Amino acid sequence: MSATVVNEPSTGVGQPGARRQVLKALSGLLIALFVSSLSSTVVSTALPRIIGSLNGSPTQYTWVVTATLLSAAATTPIWGKLSDLFSKKTLVQAAIAVFVLGSMAAGVSQSAGQLIASRAVQGIGVGGVQALVQIAIAAMIPPRERGRYSGYLSSVTAVSTIGGPLLGGVVVDTPWLGWRWCFFVGVPVAAVALVLLQRTLRLPVIRRGDVKIDYLGATLIASGVSVLLIWVSFVGRSFAWASWPTAFMVGGALILLAVALVVETRVAEPIVPLGIIRRRTTALAIVGSLAVGTAMFGSSVFLSQYFQLSRGYAPTQAGLLTIPMMAGILISSVVAGRLISRIGKIKPFIVAGAVFLMAGFAGLSTIDRTTPLAFVGVAMLFVGFGVGMTLQNLVLAVQNTVPLKDVGAASSSVSFFRSLGGTIGVSVLGAVLARQVADQTARGSAAAPGQAAQEIVRDAYGDASGHVFLISACVAVLAVVAALLLKPVTLRASLDLADVGETAAGVVEGVPVVTPAALEPETPVRRQAT
Repeated sequence: MSATVVNEPSTGVGQPGARRQVLKALSGLLIALFVSSLSSTVVSTALPRIIGSLNGSPTQYTWVVTATLLSAAATTPIWGKLSDLFSKKTLVQAAIAVFVLGSMAAGVSQSAGQLIASRAVQGIGVGGVQALVQIAIAAMIPPRERGRYSGYLSSVTAVSTIGGPLLGGVVVDTPWLGWRWCFFVGVPVAAVALVLLQRTLRLPVIRRGDVKIDYLGATLIASGVSVLLIWVSFVGRSFAWASWPTAFMVGGALILLAVALVVETRVAEPIVPLGIIRRRTTALAIVGSLAVGTAMFGSSVFLSQYFQLSRGYAPTQAGLLTIPMMAGILISSVVAGRLISRIGKIKPFIVAGAVFLMAGFAGLSTIDRTTPLAFVGVAMLFVGFGVGMTLQNLVLAVQNTVPLKDVGAASSSVSFFRSLGGTIGVSVLGAVLARQVADQTARGSAAAPGQAAQEIVRDAYGDASGHVFLISACVAVLAVVAALLLKPVTLRASLDLADVGETAAGVVEGVPVVTPAALEPETPVRRQAT
């Protein structure tokens, strides 16, 4: 199968007029990305009051966060594959609409069960937005120029994720708002994004008469991943690691995923193209994304708990104390993005980011309830540098190696494993934290019967947080290894990998010149079977 693409020549991305048009199109995408990423962590500081108001259980406490991450991870590959077959603009608008519906349902929930179900719907939209924004940008901007805009993308994603607890703390501490506004606050912002996208985003519409959707593969992948993540969320609390529920759930998940693997090798349009996953760059980016996902979601959740439960700060104060991490993300992502566009090299920045990530978590692994806040702030700054330099650059490294027709599946694969890493990280690290707190509280009570219970619990949370971040540092080592094994490449200056003779917009001195899709009218692109 080959594609016949005909576009009119136009201004390159690097020229001022074209750059303004790209920034206009980018504005709606970044707003949608910001509000969707924010929803994943905005509830972390508000959860005690939310669960108390709805009379929820400790298990439901965890699931308010996990449900969104789980549904986002399970549906990301599906959104990515659909973007290779249908209008990317329509799909990103549909994802935003699903997110809005889930947010409104969560805001009016009357029970913890309703809230969890609404958060799962919200997660489907979040998964779509996070994958499709990257895919739309890849369809507009060549990899070499994309580094400049990738800094904005990293900043928006990471700051909204890390800043979620701060906003949640402010909302619940404001009497005339209340916890329901943790969900309502994103609705008007998402509506603004929809309007901007309708007016500014112009992407080619792919129309194919031979489209075959792999519904069976999509169902099997989503089911297998969901069962595995449900097991991760409950193991160690509701049942033991070595138990029949563990055998049943893990065995069932592996069978579902094994059948999905067989299906994906035989269908014409697989949801996850295995040929892309097997490539060295993609495989290494997936390993790195697992570590970054653990860092991004785990740090926002567990640092908030540390500041509140061990140090005794209010929700808003706990959010403000994470500012060093947000500053690190902003600085590193913008600076690295501009340098990548200037020199065209990406591996040095990914390696440096992975090292910063490991060093930051190594520092956090030494904390307890008496650790000076200045030390904690420096460690968080390092973690921020690491997230900012790796988050979107791992996706960019993969996008540089695949043709434009496969960029959706490739990008969403990396995003999927990042979400998977975040979900597993929050669940496993949460289980470790709970067990450490319980054990240390019991030992503290036995060793000092007269000591105040609150002091014992604060000591336990401080020490347990250090153990959790030690595990995160070990996970970050995988990111360092993966980054070192990446092939050093120069980012290409064209949108696609097409041969010179087949390049859509012609040839200038032997270099492919591809028109930025963001500057073209929404023109049908016909794919003809050959």
